[in-house]
Amino acid sequence: MLELNCSNEEKVLVRVNPVTPAGHPIGLDGPVIVSVQSGDGSVVVEADGVSFFAVSGDNPGDTTFLVSADADLGVGMETISDIVILHVAGAKAKALGLTSEAPVLK
Repeated sequence: MLELNCSNEEKVLVRVNPVTPAGHPIGLDGPVIVSVQSGDGSVVVEADGVSFFAVSGDNPGDTTFLVSADADLGVGMETISDIVILHVAGAKAKALGLTSEAPVLK
């Protein structure tokens, strides 16, 4: 499981780097599949098929993503899965946004 933090104005790039039981890098048979299990965030899978943006929702709270892929590099399918939890905090004010009107007589 991977836990991430961001504000409700941000998104986080997640890269999938599959490994064997001994920890050696290995490929996947096709792109990863990412779905939102809970929360109001969304996902954008990148063209490379092994990375995606976990996009925060408008409101603070958690979004849980299910990430899965086919680990069988031949005929057939052997699905492996993992979870990403995106903890979203409300964005804080950075500037007061002061403005003024035209001068008036006193």
